[in-house]
Amino acid sequence: MHLRRISTALVATVTALALAACGSDGGDDGGDGDHAHDGSAAEVSGGGGEDEGTVLDQPFDKPELVLTDTNGDPYDFVAETAGHATLLYFGYTHCPDICPLTMSNIAVAAATLSEEQRADLRVVFVTTDPERDTPESLGAWLQAQDPDFTGLTGDFATVQEAARALGVHIEPSYEDENGEIVSTHGTQVVAFLPTDDKAHVIYTEGVTAQTFERDLPALLAGELP
Repeated sequence: MHLRRISTALVATVTALALAACGSDGGDDGGDGDHAHDGSAAEVSGGGGEDEGTVLDQPFDKPELVLTDTNGDPYDFVAETAGHATLLYFGYTHCPDICPLTMSNIAVAAATLSEEQRADLRVVFVTTDPERDTPESLGAWLQAQDPDFTGLTGDFATVQEAARALGVHIEPSYEDENGEIVSTHGTQVVAFLPTDDKAHVIYTEGVTAQTFERDLPALLAGELP
C-alpha cells in the first residue's frame, strides 16, 4: 500500500498544511498570485511522502450538497455520484496556479483510463468564489481541463459547510489593499470509494499526475491503492 494513514483528529492539521491564500489581479486567470502556507507538520503514521495520498482511519460521509452545474441545472452531489469513485475539489477558476495544476494532473491521469473506467469516474470541482464563477465561466474553464469534469457553483455558505464537513477550510473571497481578489481554500482532493460512498483518501498539494494515474484504477475498483 502506497498511502499514509492519518487519524481524522489530525485532519485539521493537514488542512492547515494544505491551506492556500491565492491572490489574482482582478480576474485574469493567468494573473500573478501568492500562496501562504502554515509551516507546522502533520503527525502521520506509516511514512510516505507528500506526493502520496493519505488514507483516513475513519472515512467521511458525503456531504448533503445541492448546487448548480455548468448547464444551470441543480446537481445533487450525493445522488449523482452514488456508486462511483469520486474526486472532489474546492477551488476557483481565477486561481493562478494550484487549482489549474491540480485539475490538470487529474485530467492527465484520467486520460490513461479505459473508456469504461473513465465513464465510471466522477470528478467534481466546487467553486469557492461563486460571485465570479458563474455556471458559464466555470463551464468554459473546466472544458479546457477535461469536458467530463463537473463544475458546481452556488451559495457560499452551503459550499463552506460541505467543505468543513470534509476537513477542508475555505473562506469568502475579499479584495486586499492592492485591489487583488484573495481566496483562501484548502488544496485537498477528497476521494470517495464506490463501495460505500465514503471519503477514504485525501490528496494534498504535492500529489502529481503520476500518483493519480497509479491510484485511480484501485479507487475505481473500490480498493485503497
